[in-house]
Amino acid sequence: MKEKLRRSGAKIMASLIVLLGSLSYIMILAVLNGSVGFIAAMGVTVAGATGVAKALGVLGLCAEIPLAWGWIIGIAVGCGVVRGGLRYLEQYSNHYIAFKLLAVLRDKIFGALRVLCPAKLESKQKGSIIAMITSDIETLEVFYAHTISPICIAVLVSLAVFLFVGFVANWYLALVALAGFIVIGIVVPLISSKALKESGVNYRREFAGFNSYFLDSIKGIKDIVLNNAENDREEEVNRRSDILLKETKKMKHGITKAGAATELCVTLFIAISLIVGILLVHFELLDLGAMLIGVVTIFGSFGPVLAVSALPGNLTQTFASGDRVLNLLSETPAVTPVENGKTFDYENLSVKDLSFAYESNTPVLKDVCMHAQKGEIIGIVGESGCGKSTFLKLLLRFWEKDRGEINYNGIDVDTIDSDNLLDNVTMVSQTTYLFDESIEENLRIAKPDATQEEIERACKMASVHDFIMTLPEGYKTQVGAMGDNLSAGEKQRIGLARAFLKGSELILLDEPTSNVDSINEGMILKSLAEQKSKKSIILVSHRESTMAIADRIYKVENGVMTEGR
Repeated sequence: MKEKLRRSGAKIMASLIVLLGSLSYIMILAVLNGSVGFIAAMGVTVAGATGVAKALGVLGLCAEIPLAWGWIIGIAVGCGVVRGGLRYLEQYSNHYIAFKLLAVLRDKIFGALRVLCPAKLESKQKGSIIAMITSDIETLEVFYAHTISPICIAVLVSLAVFLFVGFVANWYLALVALAGFIVIGIVVPLISSKALKESGVNYRREFAGFNSYFLDSIKGIKDIVLNNAENDREEEVNRRSDILLKETKKMKHGITKAGAATELCVTLFIAISLIVGILLVHFELLDLGAMLIGVVTIFGSFGPVLAVSALPGNLTQTFASGDRVLNLLSETPAVTPVENGKTFDYENLSVKDLSFAYESNTPVLKDVCMHAQKGEIIGIVGESGCGKSTFLKLLLRFWEKDRGEINYNGIDVDTIDSDNLLDNVTMVSQTTYLFDESIEENLRIAKPDATQEEIERACKMASVHDFIMTLPEGYKTQVGAMGDNLSAGEKQRIGLARAFLKGSELILLDEPTSNVDSINEGMILKSLAEQKSKKSIILVSHRESTMAIADRIYKVENGVMTEGR
């Protein structure tokens, strides 16, 4: 299925430029440096043409200006030096802006992902997100460093050349130059951009899809091998790679044709300007020296518009990348974080007539009622998919409830400050994600300033301390990418240790012992029972042995929750 941009190219460029914000003055400086620098470069050419005209004795009106050879050479050398210095300043300014903004964009994207998580983030392909943070952001660097400035420079230099040729030579010749600038710098890029737009969007889509599939294949390589599915997976990777290669070739072919069209137009307008200059001299509307200076100036003035004409090749990817980034930044979260809301210190939880459905509108939970007090362990049982995990996420306001009440200390969850809510309530899910860092660093996510004694105490409560001490580097042991150096049970116990270390008054546990053996389960349950005098614990589990420590048990069936023992 073909993918189209949600915004026009002009709107994408405008939105990206707005992000410049306080860096706009640096961009203006870059444009001025680039414009003056290119005019200085043209000064070298004009000085050369003046020298030729002087040697031929055809300076015409310019003969009234006493230009010695030393002055001509000095002007040429001086313009060259100025060009070099200003070119450096232009590039430095552009790249400073680009890299500064890339850091800002990555921060904005991470912030957007944080707000979208988990309600809308769960439905997004992780490979696409990785492609956005890496490839798409890097593509935008080209826009900020090599697109905005060249366009502005082309406009200013073209205007300067038009006026210079008009005053020094002839306005007819100046109009020829202006027509060339418009055709090469505007008409050709617009036509090329329109032709390349679809291929650029399709390329970014296929690139993101390939990244996502390849990432999934790497993450699941063990299961692929165990199920003898290597050949099928390899064939699919090759198929997707071929599609990506096809889209790449299509885009490159379009860029090549656009480049050929541009070169043809440049050659054509150079020829036209020379012919017009000769005709003006022939009809004595222009002297030979002025014609020579004017024509040579035009010959050397197509650099900025050539840079603009080459942009469609980059802009196709820029538009696609920019549109994807802007879509994410503008996406409305399912749940808006509450800032400066009400605060509380957890004592009790009350849920009344709670109902919730996902986008399919099929009710997951219906008229749920439950309560919990500090000092209680509440058990929740039910078959897989009945809504137990969804219920826990609603307690954390990861999703917006459809109807009913969730009150902490009598305060509606929708009015509680989001940071304060997460300080009071923590959750341990079935799958614990570990970062590619040490065990200690993974634990400190819960409490960055925790002492070593606090870390070890939490790990002992989670029945994982003894295991950690058997490792060669103890708590300094690296867990590997996604914790691959540890078993599922070991990761789960580290996740539980995080919750203990954080010290929240209400702990939500979603199958906390599903991946541990009976001995470690017993030790964990003992620790939980010891903690209940200080906290509330809501425990979701399929195991009857786990429910043995629960003070009260709720059963969920077909979205309805009823209290049992």
